[in-house]
This record gives sequence, structure tokens and C-alpha cells, in this order.
Amino acid sequence: MPAGVCGCCGPLRPRYKRLVDNIFPEDPKDGLSKSDMEKLTFYAVSAPEKLDRIGAYLAEKLSRDVVRHRYGNVVIAMEALDQLLMACHSQSIKPFVESFLHMVAKLLESREPDLQVLGTNSFVKFANIEEDTPSYHRRYDFFVSQFSAMCHSTHEDTETRTRIRIAGIKGLQGVVRKTVNDELQAIIWEPQHMDKLIPSMLFNMQDSDDLDRAGHPGTPSVGQEGEENPSALAESCFRELLGRAAYGNMNNAVRPVLVHLDNHHLWDPNEFAVSCFRIIMYSIQAQHSHHVIQQVLNHLDTNNKNTPRVRAGIVQVLLETVAIAAKGSVGPTVLEVFNTLLKHLRMSVDFETGEGLRRNSSSSVSSGRSKESEERIVQNAIIQTIGFFGGNLPDYQRAEVMMFIMGKVPVYGTPCHTLDTVKIGHQGTKRIQTMLLSSLIMVTSSFKSKSMAAALSPPFLDPLFSISLMEDGELRQLVLEILHNVIDRHDNRAKLRGIRIIPNVAALKIKREKISKQDVAFMKKHGQQLYRHIFLGCKEEDNGHKNFELLFTTLAVLTIELANEEVVIDLIRLSIALQDMALTNEENLPMLTRCAVLGLVAAYLNFLSQMIANPPFCQHVSKVIELRTLDAPFLLPEHVFKDKCPLPESLDKEDRLLYFQTVDMSECLAGPGYNAERLSIPYVPQVTDKDRMTRRKSYVDTISLQVDIISNILPDKSQLAEEITFETLKKAIDTTGVEEQEREKRRQLMEKFQKAPFEEIAAHCESKANLLHDRLAQIFELTIRPPPSPSGVVSISSGHNQSVPVYEMKFPDLCVY
Repeated sequence: MPAGVCGCCGPLRPRYKRLVDNIFPEDPKDGLSKSDMEKLTFYAVSAPEKLDRIGAYLAEKLSRDVVRHRYGNVVIAMEALDQLLMACHSQSIKPFVESFLHMVAKLLESREPDLQVLGTNSFVKFANIEEDTPSYHRRYDFFVSQFSAMCHSTHEDTETRTRIRIAGIKGLQGVVRKTVNDELQAIIWEPQHMDKLIPSMLFNMQDSDDLDRAGHPGTPSVGQEGEENPSALAESCFRELLGRAAYGNMNNAVRPVLVHLDNHHLWDPNEFAVSCFRIIMYSIQAQHSHHVIQQVLNHLDTNNKNTPRVRAGIVQVLLETVAIAAKGSVGPTVLEVFNTLLKHLRMSVDFETGEGLRRNSSSSVSSGRSKESEERIVQNAIIQTIGFFGGNLPDYQRAEVMMFIMGKVPVYGTPCHTLDTVKIGHQGTKRIQTMLLSSLIMVTSSFKSKSMAAALSPPFLDPLFSISLMEDGELRQLVLEILHNVIDRHDNRAKLRGIRIIPNVAALKIKREKISKQDVAFMKKHGQQLYRHIFLGCKEEDNGHKNFELLFTTLAVLTIELANEEVVIDLIRLSIALQDMALTNEENLPMLTRCAVLGLVAAYLNFLSQMIANPPFCQHVSKVIELRTLDAPFLLPEHVFKDKCPLPESLDKEDRLLYFQTVDMSECLAGPGYNAERLSIPYVPQVTDKDRMTRRKSYVDTISLQVDIISNILPDKSQLAEEITFETLKKAIDTTGVEEQEREKRRQLMEKFQKAPFEEIAAHCESKANLLHDRLAQIFELTIRPPPSPSGVVSISSGHNQSVPVYEMKFPDLCVY
């Protein structure tokens, strides 16, 4: 009887159960029964409402087989599930998917690597299926956690560990593909998931050992793993994730990268950090580049007190990001990048100078020097970043950046709100000036402006020339190099390198164009300013060989790019003034400097005479140079800068043949095109108030200028305090000879207005007029008050008095018509 009951109950089982049972052979080694699997698939397609029951029954059998370690049946069950998933795409598949994911989770929870790999492969196949409708309730939190744990596998066997890690990376890639395209699964971008996904990929990308242990064949019983590299696979998944990131998700995607680099100390050395951000910048959408830059800048601010090498590593990563972003759109972060970098440059100088002070007061000399050298690494990295980023910007943005950086350079005597030069001292200030000017050299290295007025605007030119009057020779060199970058638009500097007598200028094949009207107007407005600073720059006692080389290049580049007939005459007048200055030696310059100035004049006039192609002029210059070669080689640049060059005790200015004569050059240029009569007017540089404020000592006798200003306009107390010198106090006490001084002053003033060139007179009058206007403006601000109101004033809440409007005034009856 019991046997009969069992025999008749078997056919009463539901058909889907019988079909599922039939796919399992007696011996699991025989594999899945294909014919029975086709029957099950046809039944599932014909009756999709039975899918959830089929899935639940398969899950029940799989759970039982996993517990009983029947791994052959487990493989058959997962293969059947995979085929059912690929065959069925109706809306009824949703409950079946829940059973499928439950079975995959069972496999991932097991400690058997083969089962973990098997479950991962099934999940990847499921992830590649495009569902017709989105899922409202499905979550992948468990899978993200489990796959991330597999990515960090520490299995004892190397091959097994590699297989598990590859499976984990593939699983994360499947989660990404399944969720990022589903608007209802935006939860994957939340920090709790990104903090697991991103570090798991980076951990495998940085594991260089995997490069030598590229995947090996796995265990055939579970599935064959191809030869795959966990590092390359993780990088591919990382790129895919970033490529799908929207603007609102960039923060959650980049922040875990920075945290991972911090936790694993990957900023020093920073090769891996650089490669990571290269991948990020090339993977994300171009319009999101500035967001990544902002993240790195914020991280640099966060680590502003970290070790110098860590900060240098972050700055170098920033260099890589801006190098890639500068080729596209960087959005509104251009000035913010420079502002942050300049801020950290100042902080690095603070650390360096503070460490230097502590080092001087302690015995730790070696550690102090190493700390200082490490700060130099940070500073050089910042300068490279500033220069590279600025050099890749379009010209209109680069001009703004040039003025922005120039505004950060501290200049003596001028208010500097961004850099407090008192705390860091003279050496720290000089260090900042040097580095900022070095960054400006890099920014202007490939700058090609069509108009000089746009490139050398007054907000940029004035502070730059103020620095050119500093007493430090290195700063003056940097200023001249910046001018070369901006003025030389045809890259002729390499052909002019070195101060020398060029025998044949035509052989240099110098490129030049006809000077434009805009540049002619620029020279009329700023030419005297250029000449003045070149003249004053030649008078510095600490000028070396490189200073004179740069001064020669400056004169040559001005001739090539901006010289018309009028400018040529001005440059010759400037050369004659330099020659007279060296001969008269009113500044008590060393003999080496005087001979170097005369050599500079010879080299430049030789170049200029050949550039304007005037044979008589060339003949006169060549004759002087030949005589100097025979009788006074120390007046030529090739000899004066040599070591142990014999110098004379004095220069005989009466020996006219050794020097360039104004009369002879006027006769040579008497032809059409040149106003040779202007050569007879000696060039005298006009020193402005800004020039005097820039230096700690004045270049000329400030007393005559101050008396001239005071006699016309009474300065305020601050100006009087700045202009009081010992000579003024002496003259104030000594009242004898006042009338003679007044007569001498009037005579000099008359002589100045009779002989001085028009440009100097106009500039002098303009400066006095500006002082007058400024003083009148201050007086008007103090004296102007609101107009009186017949009805008095009305008190407002701020405590100030405000006049009653005219239309509200109440006039007396006698005043109303």
C-alpha cells in the first residue's frame, strides 16, 4: 500500500517541478541535460507566470546542494538559471530575478573560491541583460560589499587569489553597468558605495605584483578563467565608472581617490597618484574637468601643513590635471587655480624662512637644510604648474593671468594687500619676487600678442618696471626676460643670444614685420618709459655678464619689433647718453661696469647700423670698432667680460676716435626719413616718484626734484616725511645764499625748457598736473557738503544726515511765485 501511494503521487507534482528535476542527471559529471533544459525553457516561455515558482524551486534545490557540498548540482542549477534569464525577457521575470540574485548571494557567501567565481560569472551575465522596465525595489548593497571584499582577497594561493580578485572586479563592473543606466539606481553614487567601489579598483591597480602574475587557468570544474590581469581589469572598470559619472556625482567619485592616496601614503612618491588622475581626466566628460581641479585644490588646502614632499606630490598631480584640462574648457577656475597656488607658494616661503630662523638659533644644521631643500621642491613644483597652466591658456586669458600674478608681486614702497612682507623679511620677500617672476617667464614664454598695448598694459608694465629698478641683479634679469617673451613675437632671441659684435646681421635671417599703427602709438606713449628703465638698468654696480647680455637683447628686440624712424633716433640718443654716462662717471661706477656699458653701446650700434642698412652709419661704427680692437679691446664686449681682462685706470674721453660721435652720426642719418637734428638733443631720463619709492636709494639728486614739486604744490604730511633728507635739513638751517640758489634754480629751469626734448617736457608737466589734480580732488572731497535745505535735515536710522529732496521742501510764502 505505501508503495502504491508513492507511485500515484509522483505524477501529481506540479509540472514545473518535474521539469526542473529532470534537468539534473543521476551523475552530476554528465552535466546539464540539454533536451530536458529545452523543455523547461519552452515551458517557461509559454507560461511566464510560472517563472517565479521555477526560480524559487531552483533556489531551494541550490541552497540544499550548497549545504551538502554537491557542487556538481550547483553548477548545473546556475547554468539552468543563466539560460532561463537569457531566454525570458517579459515583465514576469522580475520575481524570477529576485530568486536568481538570492542564489548568487548564496554562492558569494560561501568560502569556496570556485563557488564565488561561479556566482560572479552568473551575475555578470545578468548585468548584461537589458530589462524592459526599471526595478523599483531592487538593491545591490550586498553585492557591492561582497565584490569589494573579493577585490581585497588575501588567499594563500597566488593563483586562487588572482582568480577571486578578478571575479570581484568583474562583479563590480557588472554592478556599475546594471545601475548607472537605471535612473532609479542612482543610489550607487552615494558615498557609502563609492567608498567601497573606488578603493577596491585602486587597490588592484596599484598592486604591481599582479603584472607579473597575469591570470592563469583556473579550476575546470567551476569555469575557465582566461589570462587576465587584475590591474588592467580594474583600470578598465575604473574608466568605465568615471565615464558614466554625471556632474553631480563627480565629488563622490573623486573624493575616495584622494582618501585612498592619503591612507596608503601614495603622494610621496606620487607616480601612482599621477597615473590615477591622468585616467580620471581622460575618462570623464570634458566639461567636468574643472570640478576635478577644484577637488585637488581643496585637497591641497586641507594638506597645507603636511610634509613638503606630500604637498609637492599634490601640486605635481595638479600639474597633470591642469595640463590635460587646459586643452579644453577649464571653466571659471582659472584665476582660482592661480590664487590657490600663489597662496601655497607664500606658505612654503613662510615655512622655509621660519625654518631658516630656527636653524640659525639651533644646532640642527643638517635637518634644517634638508627641510629648506624640500620646501624648494614644493616651490619649484608650484612654479612649473603656474607656468605650464598659463602657457596653455588662450592669449586673452593669459593676459589676465599675467596681470593677476603681477599684482601679487611685492614691491617696495607700494601697498601689497596679498603678501605681508614684514613677517617674512627681506630674504623671504626676494624669494617670493624671484619665484613669481620665474612663473611669469613661463606664462609668457609662448605669448604672441598682436598688439603691444594689449600685452604691456599699464597695470602690468608699471609694477614690472618698478621691479626693474630694484638693487638686486637677479630680479632685473627676470624682468628683462619677461620683456623679451612679450616683445619678441618672431622668436629672434635665440639668434641674438650673447652680447657680441655681429659681423653680418643679415646672416642671422632675422624675421620681422612692418610696425603697425597700434605699436607706433604704444611707443609714443610708453617709449620713454622703456628707454628710462634701460638707461637706469645699465648704471647698476652689480650688473654682471648676463645682465648686459639681456640688456643688449632688449635693445635688439625693440629695434626688430617696434622701431620706426622716430624710435631709431631715440635709441641712438639713448646709446649716446649711455656712452656719456660711462665717460663722465658721475655715478662713480667701477671701471668694469663703465667698460661693459661702452661695450654694450658698441655691440648695439653695430647691430642697429646693419638693421637700418645705412652705409655711412655702418662705416662710422665699423671704424670705431676697428680702432677699439687695436688700441682699446677692453671697450668691446668680447674682451671686457673675459676673466683677467686688463682694464685701464681711467678713460680718456678726449680720444674722439674711440667713441661714437653725435656729429658724425647726424651726418650719416641726414638723408630722408630720419630727423637727425634730434640727435643733438641729449637724452636725459626722467625719474618719477614711483621710481624713487621703488628703491631704497635715489638714482638722481632728489633735492632738485623735491624743491621743484614743493614750490608748486604743497604735499601732505606723508610725502614730506618721505622726502626729508639730510641735505634738506642742512639747507633749511643755512639761510645764506638763498637768493643765489633761487637764481640758479630759475636758470636751470629756463635751460631745461629751452634744450630738453618735447617728450620730457610733456611728461614732466603731465606728472605735475596729475599731482595737482589729485590734491584738488582731495580738497573737494573734504570741502563739498550736501546742499542746505530750507526745511532743515532729516535724521535717518544710520545716524547720518541726509538733505531733503527739492520736491519735498516747504518754501516760505514770500519765496513762492
